[in-house]
Amino acid sequence: MLALVTLGVAGSTTGCTRLVDGTAQANSNKPGSAITDDGWGVQIGFPDAPAQIEFFTEPQCPACAHLQHESGDAIASAVGQGQLAVTYRPLTFLDRLGTEYSAHVANALFLAAGPSTTGTAFQAFVQDLWGHQEPEGSPGPTDEAMAQMASENGVGSEETDKIAAGAQAIDSQELNDANAELLGETQDSVSTPTIYDLVGEQVVDTSDPDWLAKLLSTPRS
Repeated sequence: MLALVTLGVAGSTTGCTRLVDGTAQANSNKPGSAITDDGWGVQIGFPDAPAQIEFFTEPQCPACAHLQHESGDAIASAVGQGQLAVTYRPLTFLDRLGTEYSAHVANALFLAAGPSTTGTAFQAFVQDLWGHQEPEGSPGPTDEAMAQMASENGVGSEETDKIAAGAQAIDSQELNDANAELLGETQDSVSTPTIYDLVGEQVVDTSDPDWLAKLLSTPRS
């Protein structure tokens, strides 16, 4: 069983901490977005991209918003150029503060993924959501606000309509438990944001401002 031991609600450079015991669809020209085979992640980019990462993130985590601000554009560029595939794995443990903020945003991410949403549009939507992050414990964005962000960032119309309607895509507790278990396989004590290099099989040091350039320049077998 997974148990929430610590909620480290810290500043933008430290992270949100807890202790823990697929394949994208794309046409021939643009990187796509799709829910992973296990059902708990959204992969963006070409499936055969040389660099592959898992991005564990929490919608209320200030450090996650900081990382998107600092690296989001570079992630989008690498995805668009076919250099990088990203599997977003949201967690919702900060909903223990008393709201369903994280569950609501995570659900919208899964609604946004689909055949008419490119990987770069999905990444832009992520950046917008975290760029408009509200204080921890807030109600969070409405369905209408998230649908507007989705539309403005190029998410497909069918997917945007589902966000606006508040359709249910995930069970937030099952999502959190599944992704926390995967996160716990990297180390005993982990935080969001955590980026795991699936090719190099190691946690990426995102405190290094050049982390993505180094990841992309590492020879891949």
